[in-house]
Amino acid sequence: MGKVNIRPVLVTELGELWQRGFSNPQAEWTRWNGPYFHDQLPSRTDFETIIGPKDWLITPSNWVITADDQIVGSVNYHFVDGALKRWLEVGIIIFDNAQWGQHIGQQALKLWVTHLFNDVTALPHIGLTTWSGNTRMMHLATAIGLKPEARIPQVRYWQGRYYDSVKYGILRSDWFQQD
Repeated sequence: MGKVNIRPVLVTELGELWQRGFSNPQAEWTRWNGPYFHDQLPSRTDFETIIGPKDWLITPSNWVITADDQIVGSVNYHFVDGALKRWLEVGIIIFDNAQWGQHIGQQALKLWVTHLFNDVTALPHIGLTTWSGNTRMMHLATAIGLKPEARIPQVRYWQGRYYDSVKYGILRSDWFQQD
């Protein structure tokens, strides 16, 4: 895989983004991205007319990940505390599991956290929450320098089994002191 980048999506790319990332409810990534929430993927119409404009264009809390100038995933952020905006967490999806293991996510998430600290927030901390069943995400978090901060035992129930909620994070000062 070639050059990895992150950027805002273009309005003309909403259909392509939906097709690549959200058209297949059986996509492998949906089995790892908080499957215990049982979220439904949006229809193309809803994505292009409601979700895309709101979450990707007007308030761009989601950006696309590109590899060799092709959309391959997305990064996002949200405020855990809502309107207070003092607790920010990030997420990432690589849409095609054939591209997993190529360090695309590692490169993209590093770029995203740096962008957020530099251009979006003055907050001292950025976090990431996953679940103990998603070992790839746990590895990704530590690979980019996030530190394990909390583990809440057996609060995520999926396919007849309980998993831990696992939280990672990093302080701004520590992020910029890394290699």
